[in-house]
Amino acid sequence: MTTSILGLRTTIYKVDDIGKGKEWYGAAFQVAPYFDEPFYVGFNVAGYELGLLEEPIPAADKTANVLSYWGVENIDRAVERFIELGATEDTKPTNVGGEIMVATVKDPWGNVVGLIYNPDFKLA
Repeated sequence: MTTSILGLRTTIYKVDDIGKGKEWYGAAFQVAPYFDEPFYVGFNVAGYELGLLEEPIPAADKTANVLSYWGVENIDRAVERFIELGATEDTKPTNVGGEIMVATVKDPWGNVVGLIYNPDFKLA
């Protein structure tokens, strides 16, 4: 079976202050934006786009209806680093089979950011 789907391209997080979001995500992912406009900020994170859109919804009113996991080499250290930058723990690092570990944090705007250590996953 063939598919016309090319794979994940962009994950977008909505923030109430795009300037503060740009600073926080730049520090959290250790990358500068490649696209920086008042209406949208885009970061290239290892070949995938992390985008920011401004939306004035309070963090407490947000729900996690879509979850993207960003690959990391050390799940515990990654969670610790995000928390040091102002995120809050959402789910603790958990083994989900084999050596695969997942965790989630919430950014300062209430968005859930998934983190995954998966030594079995390789890009095609």
